[in-house]
Amino acid sequence: MNYELFIAKKIFFSKDGKGRISHHMVRIATGGIAISLAVMLIAIGVVIGFKQEVRNKLIGFGSHIQISASFSNQTYETQPIQFDATTINQLNNCPVVQHIQQFATQPGIIKVDENFQGIVLKGIDKDFNWDFFKNNLVEGDIFTISDSTSSNETVISKKVADMMRLSVGDKFHIYFVINGKVRVRPLTVSGIYSSGFSDYDKLFILGDIRHIRKLNQWEDDQCSGLEIEIKDFYEMDKSFESIYSLIGNKRDSAGNFYMMKTIQEINPQIFSWLDLLDMNAKVILILMMFVAGFTMISGLLILILDRTNMIGVLKALGANNSSVQKLFFYVSLLIVGKGMILGNIIGLSLCFLQRNLHIVKLDPDIYYVSSVPIELSIINILLVNVGVFLISSIILKLSTFIITKISPIKSIRFE
Repeated sequence: MNYELFIAKKIFFSKDGKGRISHHMVRIATGGIAISLAVMLIAIGVVIGFKQEVRNKLIGFGSHIQISASFSNQTYETQPIQFDATTINQLNNCPVVQHIQQFATQPGIIKVDENFQGIVLKGIDKDFNWDFFKNNLVEGDIFTISDSTSSNETVISKKVADMMRLSVGDKFHIYFVINGKVRVRPLTVSGIYSSGFSDYDKLFILGDIRHIRKLNQWEDDQCSGLEIEIKDFYEMDKSFESIYSLIGNKRDSAGNFYMMKTIQEINPQIFSWLDLLDMNAKVILILMMFVAGFTMISGLLILILDRTNMIGVLKALGANNSSVQKLFFYVSLLIVGKGMILGNIIGLSLCFLQRNLHIVKLDPDIYYVSSVPIELSIINILLVNVGVFLISSIILKLSTFIITKISPIKSIRFE
């Protein structure tokens, strides 16, 4: 019979010692572990949620990797580049590639009555992946690009629609300055999207790529570049190398080099900000681990002090130091277990409520999202729980060594 575990359960589940100071300290230790674990789960959920939400929006607007003749994020005026059928087939057959699509960009100005707004017309072709914009569509529908004629329909953001007082079905004009001359294109609002990413929402509208080809007098196979969606974001470097091995140091028929950039290189400031969130999460985890460790050590020491007489009696009856240590270690693990159960209930409940009800709101102009995003996987939850349990066990095991210094004779007299 494991008498150490038997006595530990008696101490932990006993209702006779409610008036003792150790009972209150045990409750404080349990609460400290519960709060610490809950904060850890929430911190990790928020950090992962932020990173995924912002990253997915950036990828939705510009995919994982872009190939073009030049990069000019300030003006969005690009040089034309061509991709022959052989290059397109090589990219499509690359194991890391999920999807590729042509695009073209041209800055312009929307003018409606007295209002005007600078925008970037992003020209898309039949190969465009609409998934991101379908998920963020708030009104109307996407448009279809045919083989015969160019489409005058466009998808604009809710931010632009509100500023220009446009609705689905409304017509408006975009003015472009091409080689010193003003060119006008009449377009019709087909759909309105709202991604919550205000920097891009107020900038991009989607239209037929043939408008930009006509404005710039490009050939039918010319565009600003290719957007490549890869299968795994976390394999970005390997995917980049695989794609570069296919087109690196190659040129199109006009002699333009194929230049590649990842979404991190195109938006370095945003990804640097996201990396800072990892640092914040690490600081929170360390602080909460200190809180849990401190409350556990305090609770265990007071529990040992309060049970000094019992320790003396056990030693007088023949129990060695390791047995008594094991007894109090079991008590401590029961406290840790109860605290972790409560911490999981509190933390996961708050995460669930925020994820589904969006209780805590944010300013999308600052944080790129309208509410605090939460994303937790089973693996992350298990890792946090295992980490807390292992570190707490090590701390508690070391703390029980104080029992070896307790003398049976003195402890029996102790009050």
